[in-house]
Amino acid sequence: MAKIKLQNVRLSFPSLFRKAVFNGEETKFEATFLLDKEAHADTIKEIKAAINEKLKTDLKGAKLASDKICLKDGDEIDYEGYDGCMSIKASNNKRPLVIDNDKTPLSEDDNRVYAGCYVNAVIELWAQNNNYGKRINANLLGVQFYKDGEPFGDGGVSASVDDFDAFEDDDDFDI
Repeated sequence: MAKIKLQNVRLSFPSLFRKAVFNGEETKFEATFLLDKEAHADTIKEIKAAINEKLKTDLKGAKLASDKICLKDGDEIDYEGYDGCMSIKASNNKRPLVIDNDKTPLSEDDNRVYAGCYVNAVIELWAQNNNYGKRINANLLGVQFYKDGEPFGDGGVSASVDDFDAFEDDDDFDI
């Protein structure tokens, strides 16, 4: 399998602490990573070369439709923030390593990793060739928080401590 490190990429649709749910059923831990076409040109080239190698060696030169390959052109996807990027979705049955920028473990309660933040990630490409078809997929091995970014959709925390007033337990409230 081809292990690839993604650096300073935007995180989208993260299910890092709990398995994603699709049609009411738990699936896998997963995330989509956005690679800017210019800033990450070398990494995109590395991913494409690894995909081509998997097609050549593991799938005996099979030609696959673009929807059967984990790397997608963001300009063809109708989601906020995908324009000008390539996206790669990675998943795993096992929970991936999720750490902060100082390498300390993160939990869901930390609210540090969210859709729209920037992360480093380690993925591993693999070729699927079974009764479910032929595909090039990516295993999600680990994610490291890199820096904050503009949250996608309803990501991030919308309230802060400053939004509230302090009060004593015995204060009377008129309703």
